[in-house]
Formats: sequence, structure tokens, C-alpha cells
Amino acid sequence: MTVLGSGDVLIHPALWQQAAADARAQGRPGYDFGPLFAGLAPAVRAADLAICELETPLAAPQGPFAGWPDFDAPPQVLAALVATGYDSCTTASNHTLDQGSAGVRRTLDALDAAGLRHTGSARSAAEAARPLILTTGTGVRIAQLAFAFGFNGHSVPAGQPWLANRTDVPAILAAAHRAKQAGADIVVLSMHWGLEYSHQVTAEQAEQADRLLASPDVDLILGDHAHVVQPMRKLHGKWVAYCMGDEVSRHAVASEESREGALVRFTFTEVGPHHFVASRAEAIPTWMQLWPQLRAIDLPAAIADPRTAAGTRAGYHAALARITGYLDSLGARRDGLVIG
Repeated sequence: MTVLGSGDVLIHPALWQQAAADARAQGRPGYDFGPLFAGLAPAVRAADLAICELETPLAAPQGPFAGWPDFDAPPQVLAALVATGYDSCTTASNHTLDQGSAGVRRTLDALDAAGLRHTGSARSAAEAARPLILTTGTGVRIAQLAFAFGFNGHSVPAGQPWLANRTDVPAILAAAHRAKQAGADIVVLSMHWGLEYSHQVTAEQAEQADRLLASPDVDLILGDHAHVVQPMRKLHGKWVAYCMGDEVSRHAVASEESREGALVRFTFTEVGPHHFVASRAEAIPTWMQLWPQLRAIDLPAAIADPRTAAGTRAGYHAALARITGYLDSLGARRDGLVIG
């Protein structure tokens, strides 16, 4: 069975303006985020479990909406995530508390209404203590955990330590162990960490990954936050994707690096009763198109598409080469990573 992870769903104002334009083009009011993600849908839908990283809290359907530094994004994006093929979203990021406890509750209520499972923040101590375990169509039970390094100076309200998961390695290991005891065959850990806009893995990331993957209770780490692609590598026979970049975003300064991302896909094989290993690791480089419309692009698929213009294809090849270099900078292909 396959698990797919992806970069930050980072809803800047330009993205909801594009969604409004896409709705108007169809003669409808409101927001349609579907075209933004449509290019990635075939890869996402093909996975047995697809996990998104929802970077921003969600506002009420009619707004008001807000961008950086304290996000409050249109919840209409969730319909597009469901249509794209996502099963769950992580909600632990440095922006989790941008709108306080009310924003956490509003976001999780919206995810519930959309039918997307979630982990990383909670509305109660009981919810925080209950591990998220999803069962695939083949009967494999996969637990998901999500933690963030901090909350941009926003304090967790007194008496609500369960509201958002802050990174603490012993606490993560304890949560992973509880998930295995609750019947999880595989534990997937999402980590919001690292240095923004840096392709280099920090010493803290490397040390935390080593400690976490040394545990028999953690089977895979999916990283986010840096907004650029960072390396993948194997540690203790298991994979860490240090940062998958952004899946969708429109930064004020849209550098090529912040437009690059990766869908990462892992095939797990049962090698003993309820003992699974990632027997195959793949990365699909992605690209955030800024013109004529904002669109997320599956680079290998776009390069192979005969309708892609020659000049555009050359730019895609250059982005693919850069992303490949970042992913492989710690020897991931030597460890078996397939890119493209």
C-alpha cells in the first residue's frame, strides 16, 4: 500500500483571488480552488493514503480572510482538497494559533464537515489524546502524528496545552508508542521544522530525525515549513523527507525556489505480521505556475504532455533538475529514491 505526502498548503491572498476568478469563469459566485490543484490530482488519487499539510487556520465561509502574518484562509479550499484525493490533513504549523483557540476550533470543525481527518491540533484534551488511525482499503492501519517547532510568538492559552502540538521528542515518541499499542501497523510523523528558505538540513532536524527514526514506533517522517525542497534520506532503514516545499502558495517575493515542491510516495510492504517497511520511495517534483493562472504543476507529467510548449518544457526541465539535486543532496538516490 502507498502513503503520499505533500508540501504546505499555504493560502496566500493571491490564491483565493485566483479561486474567485475561477468560480466567476464558470458563472458561479464564491471560490473554486479545484483548478489550482487539478494538475496534482492523478498522483494524489492513486495513493492508498494521501496526507496534506494545512499550513493556515480557516475563517468562516464569508470571511473576513487574512494573509501573512496571521492567516485566516477561506474554508472553501477543503472541497478542492477532497476532490484532489486527500484523506487527511495535518494542522500543526507555526501558524496554528494565528487566530487563537477560536481559529483552531473553526478549522477542525470545517475539516470534519468536509470529511477530512486531521491531527496536530485539538479542541479538547480527550481529542488530543486519541490517536488518529486510518484504515486503508486493504485493512492496513496507519496512525498519523503532527508536531510544530513553535507558533510565531503566539502562546498556547492557559489550561489548554492540548490545543496545538509543540515539538518535544520524548512526547512524540510516547505518542507514537501509544498509537502502536492502539493497533497501528504504521506510524507516519509530520514535522513542521527547519529554517525557512534554506535547502540545508539544520543540526536540530538531523538530530531529531535520528532519535525519532531509531524508535521502532516511528516508520516515516514527512517534513514541512521551509517553503523550499530539502533532502530525503534513509536513517535506521526508514525514510525522512526533511521538507517537501510548498504544494500551493504565492509568496510576495516569488523566487523559483519557493515555487518548487515534491509529492513523496512510499510503498509499504508487510514483511511480518503487522510489520511493514517502506520498500519503495518516490518523489514527484512539482511547480507553482504563476501565469496565466495560478496552478500547481506535476512536472514529469507536464514535461511528457505533448501540448506543453517547447519553451515552457525547457523551464520545467530546469526546475526538475534543481529539485532532483535538492532531494538527492544527502544520497537519497543511492538509498533507492526514485525521482520523476
